[in-house]
Amino acid sequence: MEVRRRMTRSWIKRVRVDAGALDHPLARRVLDRLPGIPAERERDSAPGGMPLDFRGPAPDMEKDVLHLLSYRGGFLKPCPGTRRHICCGYQILNIAANCPLDCSYCILQAYFNTPGLRVFANIEEGAARVVAAVDAAPEKTFRVGTGEFTDSLALDPVVGWSDFLLPLFSKRKNAVLELKTKTTHIQRLLASPYRDRIIVSWSLNSPFIASREEHRAASLEKRLAAARRCQSEGFVVGFHFDPLIPHPGWKDAYLRTLDLMDRLIRPQGVIWISLGSFRFMPPLREIIRKRHPGTCVLDGEFVTGLDGKMRYFKPIRMELYGFMREMLEQWHPDAGLYLCMESDDVWQGSMGWSPGDSAGLRRFLDGRVADIFQ
Repeated sequence: MEVRRRMTRSWIKRVRVDAGALDHPLARRVLDRLPGIPAERERDSAPGGMPLDFRGPAPDMEKDVLHLLSYRGGFLKPCPGTRRHICCGYQILNIAANCPLDCSYCILQAYFNTPGLRVFANIEEGAARVVAAVDAAPEKTFRVGTGEFTDSLALDPVVGWSDFLLPLFSKRKNAVLELKTKTTHIQRLLASPYRDRIIVSWSLNSPFIASREEHRAASLEKRLAAARRCQSEGFVVGFHFDPLIPHPGWKDAYLRTLDLMDRLIRPQGVIWISLGSFRFMPPLREIIRKRHPGTCVLDGEFVTGLDGKMRYFKPIRMELYGFMREMLEQWHPDAGLYLCMESDDVWQGSMGWSPGDSAGLRRFLDGRVADIFQ
């Protein structure tokens, strides 16, 4: 645990603390775990820094600054599905904003307009309200995740989200908690006695993309070794190939990742594997060019989709998905494959079936939960 904490501390050079955040035990615990790191107090009204301005040179995203503050919004939000695309019905538990990793393609570069790693000191109280809402709707299955606005585990060694989230969700029979990461920071998970209703998922890509574009992330080998360790310790695992990015030799490259999975992962313990292709709102293009001038992720041909996002041409997306589906089904015929934010015709053309609509995909994934967590 201490080794991982030192690694995370090496990312953090400075801490900003809103005055009101100190009312919450989480903030005090984080500060205790960061001895020697300069901490500055701010008024609660501070917006988290000056808004980022990409009109000139690329601004500093302050990925080495941890900002502890109280969040004033709702902690549970539905995944922001897009018009005319099938959505999985995921619920986002909002634990933090911004990510210490620095993937070139990350949509958070354009999604949030203030710098720094914002950690919500009142998340324990917020999570308690979330599970109260879960308990109030026993007929519904809640698939909840923390990996939408930050990496679920990158800061876990110093923040300790796992310490209180695992017992909260493990005791619920109508919810699961998915922790999505590109790191190997699993020590707090392994130290916890709670396994039921918890899913630990890794984002994967080809070795080419992982090494060139997923800056600060663990290598694919280390991610999958961590997944194997979690499996051996009784956790259910998942994987997300999103974004798939075509590049020279992409089929052989993605096969190398699947070969690693075959060597390290027991497929019967995988709840689902999602597939999605690189897509982004138009303003992200210039941000990527400024922050990652050597990137290859913008090399493809993009068109504006029905949701306003830039996407690969439909035949390219269908080729990506069809290839991955065929290879993954050879690995295991029942791995819970699904597409993220795609249309019915793309489903039919690449997967050989379609849930029809968002409600159908929700039923499919809820069924996976029921089958795995019997």
